[in-house]
Amino acid sequence: MPEHTVVTREEITDVEFDWFAADTQGHVAQFLAAGDPHVPEAALASEELLEAVHVWIDTRPEREEPNAPAGGFDEHLTPPQRRGAYVYDHVPEEPGVYRLVAAPRQPLKLEEFPERLRSYLLGLILPTVFGAGRIRVGEDGKAEALQG
Repeated sequence: MPEHTVVTREEITDVEFDWFAADTQGHVAQFLAAGDPHVPEAALASEELLEAVHVWIDTRPEREEPNAPAGGFDEHLTPPQRRGAYVYDHVPEEPGVYRLVAAPRQPLKLEEFPERLRSYLLGLILPTVFGAGRIRVGEDGKAEALQG
């Protein structure tokens, strides 16, 4: 059995797929791709490590109250934020574009992760700072904050 199962773009097209990344300050975010296959190649490298990051964040104690700036529908997306992760959701009809749906007051840092998961996330550092209202992320791992 292989140690790492690569996730294919075909597998994530038109289905919910969550992936994680860090920014240049070492803050961590969960990205909800919502069927958009335009995610960084590095996010697809290991289904096992991706799942392990998901479980690690999901089992952390909550450290703050929900903070969904837009409120409404976004409020159900705050569990990772309550544990310290930024949460970005894919913008329909805009490949690779995500909008901020929940922002932690006390961001989770890479240094808090176990070494094995930290090593995986080091390959997913996006050249941006989380907290921007909209971010475009490329398959090559490049990223930029967008206006508006």
